[in-house]
Amino acid sequence: MAERNPYFRGIISRSSLFFLFVIVSFLFIFTWFSVLRSASQPHIIGPSTLPNSKLSAVIDNGNSHPRNQDDMQPSGIAISVNYGEEAPQHQELIKCNPNKVVKVFMYDLPPEFHFGLLEWKPVGDIVWPDLKTKIPDYPGGLNLQHSIEYWLTLDLLSSTFPDSTGARSAVRVHNSSEADVIFVPFFSSLSYNRYSRLQPHEKKNRNVLLQEKLVKFLTAQEEWKRSGGRDHIIMAHHPNSLLDARVKLWPAMFVLSDFGRYPPTVAYLEKDVIAPYKHIIKTFVNDSSGFDGRPTLLYFQGAIYRKDGGYIRQELFYLLKDEKDVHFSFGSVSRDGINNASQGMHSSKFCLNVAGDTPSSNRLFDAIASHCVPVIISDEIELPYEDVLDYSQFCIFVRTSDSVKKNFLIKLIRGIKKEEWTQMWKRLKEIEKFFEFQYPSQEDDAVQMIWQAVARKVPSVRLKLHKSKRLSRHIGKSKRDPITVPKNFW
Repeated sequence: MAERNPYFRGIISRSSLFFLFVIVSFLFIFTWFSVLRSASQPHIIGPSTLPNSKLSAVIDNGNSHPRNQDDMQPSGIAISVNYGEEAPQHQELIKCNPNKVVKVFMYDLPPEFHFGLLEWKPVGDIVWPDLKTKIPDYPGGLNLQHSIEYWLTLDLLSSTFPDSTGARSAVRVHNSSEADVIFVPFFSSLSYNRYSRLQPHEKKNRNVLLQEKLVKFLTAQEEWKRSGGRDHIIMAHHPNSLLDARVKLWPAMFVLSDFGRYPPTVAYLEKDVIAPYKHIIKTFVNDSSGFDGRPTLLYFQGAIYRKDGGYIRQELFYLLKDEKDVHFSFGSVSRDGINNASQGMHSSKFCLNVAGDTPSSNRLFDAIASHCVPVIISDEIELPYEDVLDYSQFCIFVRTSDSVKKNFLIKLIRGIKKEEWTQMWKRLKEIEKFFEFQYPSQEDDAVQMIWQAVARKVPSVRLKLHKSKRLSRHIGKSKRDPITVPKNFW
């Protein structure tokens, strides 16, 4: 008996384990079945199911309705919330609102950097003009085409007005730690246009002196040191603006017309924003001209002999000058040139936009305002908000090498029939508002479209800033000098 007891106990032990296994299996199957049944019923994930979540929201028609606005919005992130009708109890299609209200901290730079360049005279220690009393005028003519800095600054200054109405894409905040981006209100294009000539009593022109002051000021600010300048917005829309300072301030986000005169380590599309020119010719209001109401097939008026990439203009001039329904001639803003160009573009089906000294020109935006289908011949051109706007719907793109082949361009243009042209013409009338600069800014005008383009850059900037801090506790301050960030960091 003594030899059989261990065996008997083993049988009892195995029986107990088997019984326990059966019970556990049954409970597992029952639980699994209950989960499947529950998942088959539609429901909304909300505070009741995620009591500790800060991302709880009810989504309706693409609009996010936070349960608690403060919990939804961590420091440095601004979310545009459109409040509409109450969401239904069961919502299966969830969409995110792509538009973000950018929170912008703007330096109170002395007036010599901005409105002082417009000969605005401050009283006492006042930095900014009272926009409710009088808005300083911007000089006309070709100066206007690079006036982006003026319109963006006006928009920020007015964003805090208590009677501010309408949609808004950016708002000024007075605490830099709450901001998505830091705005530098230096009217660099105006500075170049008006103050880059050396005066008899000067060793350095005013434009250069202002750039030197700007670099010294920015690199001394805590905001710049905190981010290495990567979250700063600096406007340099004129190709020659900020010429002396750009290499020193390159980590910042530049607002540019193109990359034509920038080395690829200083300015590039991932980091910077391409903004439209302000068109100079008159907007074609109530345009009902249509295909048959525009007798000129192809229009170009401007400087024909240009340097760099602009050599193509004279090649095209010799190819097209004898075509009977093509207008290709020299023109300028003097002697009623703007009015003549307005009339010419308004009466033309297609308008040539050819590379000049740089890949872009104001002519493209004059054509859009005229509803004259742009024919773009500029291989290196970058276009405003092209990540959200399909230019092929209202523009014709031609490679430079193809355009100079005999009869290639004119055959291409003549081959576009009335129906196809009309579709592009209609699309031009739909999108022209994206390129209108105005004050106060209106929904989806050029000012707000630029801010939205900035908003789309913010996540990338924030990602790189966070990554740069991984080893910050173990690296000395001298090794984290923002100006000496490796060129391949981005």
